[in-house]
Amino acid sequence: MRYGVLGPLTVWDAEGAVVPVPEAKVRALLAVLLVHEGRAVPVDRLVDALWGEALPGNPANALQAKVSQLRRAIGRDRVTYQPAGYRLQLADGELDAGLFRARAAGARLLAAPGERAAGLGAALELWRGEPYADFADEEFTRAAVQRLAEERLVVEEERAEARLAAGDPLLVGELAELVDRHPLRERLRAVQLRALYRAGRQSEALAAYGELRALLAEELGIDPGSELTALHQAVLRQDPALLAAPAGLGSGAAVVTGAGAAVLPVPRTGLVGRGPALERLVHLLRGERLVTLTGPGGVGKTRLALALAHRLAEDPREDVRLVELGPLPVGTADLAQPVAAALGLQQAALPLAPDSAAASLAAALRGRRTLLVLDNCEHVIEAVAALAADLLAVAPGLRVLVTSRESLRLPEETLFPVAPLEPADAARLFTERAAAAAPGFGPLAADDARTREAVELICGRLDGLPLALELAATRVRSMGVRELADRLGDRFRLLASGQRGLPARQQTLRAVIDWSWELLTEPERAVLRRLSVPVAGCTLAAAEEVCAAGGTPEAEVFDLVARLVDRSLVDAVHGTDGPRYRLLESVAAYARERLHEAGESGPTADRHAHHYADLAVRAEPALRGPEQRDWLARLDADAANLRAALDHALHGADPAGAAGTAAALTPWWLLRGRLHEGRTTLGAVLDGLPPGTPGESELRIQHGVFAMLTGHRPAGGELPDESTMPGRVLWFHGYGLHHAGDPVAARAAAERALALCAAEADGWGEAAARALLAVTALATGDLSAAGAEGSAAAAAFRELGDGWGELQTVPVRAALAEIAGDHAAATTLQTEGLALAEGLGLAAEVSARLGGLGRLALLAGDWDRARELHERARQAAVAQGYLYGEVFALMGLALGARRAGELDEAERYLRTMLDDYPSSTAGKHLLHVELGFTAELRGQVAEAAALQREGLSYARELGDPRAVALSLEGLAGAAVLAGDPTEATRLLAEADTLRRANGGPLPPAERRDVDRITAAIPG
Repeated sequence: MRYGVLGPLTVWDAEGAVVPVPEAKVRALLAVLLVHEGRAVPVDRLVDALWGEALPGNPANALQAKVSQLRRAIGRDRVTYQPAGYRLQLADGELDAGLFRARAAGARLLAAPGERAAGLGAALELWRGEPYADFADEEFTRAAVQRLAEERLVVEEERAEARLAAGDPLLVGELAELVDRHPLRERLRAVQLRALYRAGRQSEALAAYGELRALLAEELGIDPGSELTALHQAVLRQDPALLAAPAGLGSGAAVVTGAGAAVLPVPRTGLVGRGPALERLVHLLRGERLVTLTGPGGVGKTRLALALAHRLAEDPREDVRLVELGPLPVGTADLAQPVAAALGLQQAALPLAPDSAAASLAAALRGRRTLLVLDNCEHVIEAVAALAADLLAVAPGLRVLVTSRESLRLPEETLFPVAPLEPADAARLFTERAAAAAPGFGPLAADDARTREAVELICGRLDGLPLALELAATRVRSMGVRELADRLGDRFRLLASGQRGLPARQQTLRAVIDWSWELLTEPERAVLRRLSVPVAGCTLAAAEEVCAAGGTPEAEVFDLVARLVDRSLVDAVHGTDGPRYRLLESVAAYARERLHEAGESGPTADRHAHHYADLAVRAEPALRGPEQRDWLARLDADAANLRAALDHALHGADPAGAAGTAAALTPWWLLRGRLHEGRTTLGAVLDGLPPGTPGESELRIQHGVFAMLTGHRPAGGELPDESTMPGRVLWFHGYGLHHAGDPVAARAAAERALALCAAEADGWGEAAARALLAVTALATGDLSAAGAEGSAAAAAFRELGDGWGELQTVPVRAALAEIAGDHAAATTLQTEGLALAEGLGLAAEVSARLGGLGRLALLAGDWDRARELHERARQAAVAQGYLYGEVFALMGLALGARRAGELDEAERYLRTMLDDYPSSTAGKHLLHVELGFTAELRGQVAEAAALQREGLSYARELGDPRAVALSLEGLAGAAVLAGDPTEATRLLAEADTLRRANGGPLPPAERRDVDRITAAIPG
């Protein structure tokens, strides 16, 4: 049985008779299987190819019916099924496309030009028309059609070169027809120019060059490459070398001029963002003999290597030769012929046996100083490694630069990973290419904020890969950047328009990744597609659990991942805790398609969710002790995976699993200041939780706390039933009440929590309850209790090794030091707390400690320093959604502005807090006192008195003597302004008595307002 795709789809039996394949859908099924050339095709892909969106009622049954019809036509054993899908059994030589490649590869090994031309002609005789002619418009054949058409054209070019070298007199006439069909192919034009010149038709050769130059300028806006330019100059000066028999040029050979020096291809566009890399490579090649540029497809390895080759070729002592290996068939073993052609050696001088040819090549290089650039080597990597090792061993003047998606793994090799472009460089490249493709788009358009945001999104979603960005830029003319950004979810369809002049494997984003996929073994493919499930990378342990399935043992996963790293499909990012493995977004999108086709999406997501649920549960107790820093970092690194695991449980009918994971993550959300995330996630979990699920009441309390911490629920509400609730949960409830501005209810919760935790022998819970009792005692003016509980909690947390817990005691201890007038001690506490918070990466605590230091700067009269610290505190709080910290920082900015005499700015801050932020009773008290002082300083008697009276009512509601004293001092200022010094004196005395009775007389640094008001009282 033979199959023909180099023309209309045809099947022949062993005698050469055509085998009829009835019905269009059955023929389409055969075409899809042939496109994959014996590889398994998933059921989903077959269904999509046959029916698209017009699906039959039962797609699987409908497909099975078509498979049965095909089996009846070509033989039941010809179409087999396996878990990965259906495959067509193909023996060597049964597919004309494979036979075509084999004949061409064999012909390239022939030394005599005439024999080589005949062999290439025999390969071309297999063609009966356009590939897949009756399915050429179908999406499923598009990449194959482009690839085969390119392969055919390359062979036609090689045959023309061989006929030229053999002196074929009929070549000129036949070339004209071929050039008419492909007028922009510079390689064909080069052969035509040489043939015309040798036939004595110099004027026609010059005219042919002029025609090409005009076409290139009109259609592409470029000039002919340096090869043709040099050839044109040689024709003009009637260079005698044009009449000599040229070196045989095989696929991938560099062009050889009459003088024997290689002319490097001229880059089509400028190099963007690679300047530092280019300089490092220039320096590297001064000392290293074998350098390999590695990186994913489309990252720009060839472009960088070409720029380096041009840079080094500027030195006349450098002999730089480029060998393009991309067009060679996969697994080609003999590379000596194309390398010889690049070096300008006559192929006839080389033995036919590959080993002997390599030895002869090595001998020719032994006395030369040469840089050999071997480009696109991943599909012939073993042969490249062997050849490079042999040549470097005998040619001391040789250096080799390799570009490949994987390394050669030779001892003398130095790897140079080519990374995707940095964001700024990616944006520049995209903008420049988009401006060239869309005349209305340029720097002015890119300066628009929305356009700039869309460009940044495009560059990020496309991983900064130059090829992907250039493909995307061609779409700007038709849809604009914002629409382009919105449609990147369907990137492979969006970026499916090929660029002229590129190999088929680089013309579309899918083709770039297809090329790498086809070179993988089945176990490597299985691991790659499963690695598309982790989000933003994963550890080796996660990869092993997620990828071990379906014939892939866990013990083998590491080696398979390592091979994928070597092939530049997986990126290994090394950190202090070991490597993390991640896929570029485009590779991940491709791999997810393959995962879906293999029917593995659900089971792989299940394993992923299980791993990260277990990680959350293991982390929860470790977040309260000496391993706190390490576990915070581990959870931070896997934040996206934890979110994905929760989403999978929520949407996968596992509400109990989601509840368990969310409960375990609560401490992490709190410590990291991920307060909005905690609130929204717990809300989503509760929405899907059946009533009566174990742990539901605890989750509701935790959700309520995060609501209070983010200003989404007012303070208050009944306390949970202490008989069924753990002490820690009661503490957490009280923690939320405190931050929502209800110190009385918070203290009651803390007292109950302390008793429960003591009964449960929960040392951490006891320490947390004491820390909460300390802050509530301070809020209600019980300084003695605040000091005792704060010191006890700090000591307990220190013994437990819990840095976050110790930080909870800093505000109380620093405030007590302030009240005692010991600002040095307060500053030490806040500074040490800031260092601890920064070391743990606790952004909310960093905000609080900055705010505390800002307050101390206020007390010292350093307004600029206070403003800087409070603004930093505000920004850190806003970034975390930490409402309490934001309000504290705004109050610090308001206090500083008033004390600096900037009354308008102070009032703006105060009114903003009053109008736009939820306020506790304590907050409302301080806001009215400060607004009253601001009105007093402006001379607004009635307004100052009214504001201070309202503040006094809040102070009495709080029951805090210090708050009452502050309001009395504010009323004294209003009384002086109203001309009643006696009342002012009485109010100041009452305030002082209250402060002293509570053990906290006003320290000197806080007497500014009192001293100012006292000084204004006559006599």
